[in-house]
Amino acid sequence: MIVDVHTHTPTHRDRVPPGERLVYEHWRTDRPVVTTNSWPEYDTATAAADVSIVFNIAVDDPVAATGLSYPPERCNDLTAEFVAADPGRRIGFLSVNPERPGALEEADRCRELGLVGVKLGPNYQNFDPLGEPALRFYDYCQRHGLPILFHQGASPIRAAPLRYTYPLMTDEVALRFPELRIVMAHMGHPWGTETVVTIRKHPHVYADVSSIYLRPWVLYLSLSCAVEWGATGKLLLGSDFPIATTEEAIRGLWSVNDMLEGTKLPRVPDEVIEGILHADALSALGLELPA
Repeated sequence: MIVDVHTHTPTHRDRVPPGERLVYEHWRTDRPVVTTNSWPEYDTATAAADVSIVFNIAVDDPVAATGLSYPPERCNDLTAEFVAADPGRRIGFLSVNPERPGALEEADRCRELGLVGVKLGPNYQNFDPLGEPALRFYDYCQRHGLPILFHQGASPIRAAPLRYTYPLMTDEVALRFPELRIVMAHMGHPWGTETVVTIRKHPHVYADVSSIYLRPWVLYLSLSCAVEWGATGKLLLGSDFPIATTEEAIRGLWSVNDMLEGTKLPRVPDEVIEGILHADALSALGLELPA
């Protein structure tokens, strides 16, 4: 089974009106990304996955903070409604800013809506990932069995602090909350080595490969590091829709050795790629297969 653990909730149920189409220039170097999209466009983009995990990020101004577009007051409801429309193929994660009043109450509400994990982007949400409010929220998630997918690594959003996404921050979180299931998004690009040594030491910490296939050298260095450190079993597939599709992510992973032609650099073994594509991500995160 193929599980895409990293997708963003579509912004529109039906076709996006031309006047509401938003394009962001900086997520990819090869083409702009259309950040407004419909439910059918999501289904087409994730058709290569049997199951996908989907979420928004709770920010006051989504366009300014992330380049994505959705009504901030409907952040979690949009995800819950989308998941409820096809619960056999979609798993929804909630998002809150731990520093905002009512964060735990909102998490309680979202659990009642059927959302079973959490997406946090401390850089986009501008909260200290090791601050007291965040630590209280991680404790809540650990007690209630909610896995957290953290944005890790670079972002083109100028106002998003890089220090909040450095992978060794996650090591600190995992040390304090050893039973908390964590996914480090994007293998912490460009800090793949720091990500690998973190997932290697913590039984419940994983990394997804979303978006790193868009930068071939980063992809090769990150996967090669995981091979050398024996951490390839902690890597999960992710597309980062709408930045890419599941099929594009799969093709990108298989291209990792293309640049090695004529060199003596070691190849990333095919079985490593197969392992990522068919990783048992749901069991790793303590989640159940959708009905």
